[in-house]
Amino acid sequence: KDTQQIQQTVEIKSKPLTQDTTKIKTDSLDEQEKNKQLIERPQYQISVTQSGKKLGDIIIETFPDIAPKHSRNFDSLVAIKFYDGTAFHRVIPGFMIQGGDPNSKNKPEEMWGMGDNTQRKIPAEFSKLKHERGIISAARSQDVNSATSQFFICVASAPHLDGQYSIFGKVLSGMEVVD
Repeated sequence: KDTQQIQQTVEIKSKPLTQDTTKIKTDSLDEQEKNKQLIERPQYQISVTQSGKKLGDIIIETFPDIAPKHSRNFDSLVAIKFYDGTAFHRVIPGFMIQGGDPNSKNKPEEMWGMGDNTQRKIPAEFSKLKHERGIISAARSQDVNSATSQFFICVASAPHLDGQYSIFGKVLSGMEVVD
């Protein structure tokens, strides 16, 4: 709770992987798990650079079976290259990194993280999943139904967020880039 906030200018370029879906068993407690059904989870590559130097790639997957609206929103934004050139504008060591704010593309740094109030709001999709290392969750204001394009990746467990933020994915590889 006493962690210091550190801002970094990092460019994000997201793209669906050429093989953009995989069939796996869900690890949620919903009907898909109970029935042991296989589901498709889209995967994406986030290429991260800082000051023109490539830091590496983060491979993620989204959970359309757990948070269909948030997963669909993320996919639609990747499809229009919305995230390209955005920054991880909020980096709190030992907690999380946050990105996806359109203001981080071309607005002054003091505007980063404030979002764009004209963006479509995505209603909360809470689940029984836990905010553990590598989990991707929707950033929002005090209003639980205010998520837009911003997201955060947990670098450590954050149980105080469980049931309060919509988890919609996880990192498959590249946590060393997140760190």
